[in-house]
Amino acid sequence: MTKLEYTLKNDALFKMMFCQYPDLLKRLIATLLRIRYESIEQFVITNPEMMPEVVGDKFCRLDINMMVDGQRVDLELQISNEGDYPERSLYYWAREYSTALKEGDEYKDLPCTIIISIVAFKLFSCEEFHSEFQPLEVTRYTPLTDKQVLHYFELPKLPKAINAGDELRLWLKLVDAETEEELQQIEALGVPLMEQAIGAYRHISATEEFKEIERMRSRTRHNEASALGNARREGITQGITQGAEQERSKWESVVADKEAEIARLRAILDEK
Repeated sequence: MTKLEYTLKNDALFKMMFCQYPDLLKRLIATLLRIRYESIEQFVITNPEMMPEVVGDKFCRLDINMMVDGQRVDLELQISNEGDYPERSLYYWAREYSTALKEGDEYKDLPCTIIISIVAFKLFSCEEFHSEFQPLEVTRYTPLTDKQVLHYFELPKLPKAINAGDELRLWLKLVDAETEEELQQIEALGVPLMEQAIGAYRHISATEEFKEIERMRSRTRHNEASALGNARREGITQGITQGAEQERSKWESVVADKEAEIARLRAILDEK
């Protein structure tokens, strides 16, 4: 098996590819949201920039924000499971939704805001790889509003088999692919859209622009690891020093107590 140097689970590569090939992104969003590609009239990427000084930041979020027929759509790619992703995605939704209200607008004018999360770990205790959440009344299941939608696609739950007629699984298998053989398996199906997407992936992953971004991010990771290592070593040294001081103080206190006890006993004997 030939391991890919970079996969589409690399958020910088993911964003670069889909921002430079917006029609592929439009096809992906249509598939993820189960809407007809031909029916989309408005499709605008609102944050296509990838500024070097931002990309190098360890807290950088490389999501893709879009306006799709009046709806705010945020596409997130999350690789590591840090234990709080549902809460984080809800925060992302709240931020997108609240910032859509312009001065003088009414609350009813707020757009439907959709968060789409593709995650590389199991998130929910169900077999389905796709989960959709909206606010509902807990006994009648009536919707509170149609303006909050959160989609989650869990890559580890994807079925192994793929076929040319299932565009959703093909897209997710492409994002999840780790080896050249997996890409070739998708290409062998002869689906023009997937051939175009794989061609775009190969082109972007080979560009100097992407590789420079990866070098910057690698330096950031190395610097962070070095800083944490130094802090850990200093902490251990400081802990040893503090422990030795505390141990010496404890024994000095014990010795002082014993000396005081001996002095008291001597005083009693002298009186006798």
